[in-house]
Amino acid sequence: MHIDLAKKKSGWHKAAGALVFGLLAACGAHAAVGMTELPPRGEDGPVTLYYPSAAPERPVQLGAFTLALAPDAPPQPGNGRLVVISHGSGGSPVVHSDLARALVQAGFVVALPEHRGDHFGDTRDAGPESWKRRPQEVSRAIDAVAADARFGPLLQVDRVGVYGMSAGGHTALTLAGGHWSPAEFQRQCAAHLDQDFQSCVGLITSLHGNWLDGLKRWVAQAVLRRYFGSDTAWYGHTDPRIAAIVAGVPAAADFDMATLAHPVVPLALVTAPGDQWLHPRFHSDRVLQACAGACVHLANPPGAGHGSLLSPLPPGLTGLEGSLLNDPPGFDRGQMRAVDQQIVGWFQQWLLK
Repeated sequence: MHIDLAKKKSGWHKAAGALVFGLLAACGAHAAVGMTELPPRGEDGPVTLYYPSAAPERPVQLGAFTLALAPDAPPQPGNGRLVVISHGSGGSPVVHSDLARALVQAGFVVALPEHRGDHFGDTRDAGPESWKRRPQEVSRAIDAVAADARFGPLLQVDRVGVYGMSAGGHTALTLAGGHWSPAEFQRQCAAHLDQDFQSCVGLITSLHGNWLDGLKRWVAQAVLRRYFGSDTAWYGHTDPRIAAIVAGVPAAADFDMATLAHPVVPLALVTAPGDQWLHPRFHSDRVLQACAGACVHLANPPGAGHGSLLSPLPPGLTGLEGSLLNDPPGFDRGQMRAVDQQIVGWFQQWLLK
């Protein structure tokens, strides 16, 4: 399929033995990174795959990005395990390609489903409407990869990893056994609108400390009550094939934290102390408090902002989007390579048993 992308309590924190870890890290370490796309199925969008290949890489232009890849190349056997990445709101497969490369070089196949109504080309369902669908989309992406004639024979999908960032982190927490509610989203926003404004309204507007802020608050609360306050259902979805999860800067204010106290699989979090979009106080910190002793705080890179987990970071971001996603001043982006390796190590520990 031609690429078209212009567009788990004790002991969880213990690392695998050094010798075993070294052997696992070497698996697939010299493979080139292939990339291809599985076509849409039903209402689901395409699924982008990164995978080990023996074919040579070449520069590939994907929108504003140039990546070294082996496009549509034949896959070669890796470690036989799959990791699914759930992108954030308005996201794409490209902005997680550095993590995908690190995973492929450790032998994993990496799948990124395009979340319907909440990707770079269409954000009409960003928020709770997309959050309801995303976990099932991850399950169906596993189905699609397992059914593919090229990749199915190379993989065992009884132990799959999931990484999710931002809204994808919300997906990851749901798959870890968390239950959330649109009405809880509205309630949290009613209680903490000013302090967590961008989580509640997204990129539509921001507060500037002037007379218009009162109108913005009124409109935001009215919209949140109308569209989310009446939906008091609690949503959840797990998949027995998923055996380890990492949630990066997750949207989490709308979860019943009791449901995350004992995750159904090994759960790790990557956080960002400078996150101005999903303030840790209302999101990742609450999860870490809820699952203390039953989850792992895998990484908290100093100075990182929300978009620091995107790699590569989209170039030329300006305005509100830029202020929320661009790296904070003085942030050392080079440290994210070590974060990627910590994520790889987490999946090696739990998927390669």
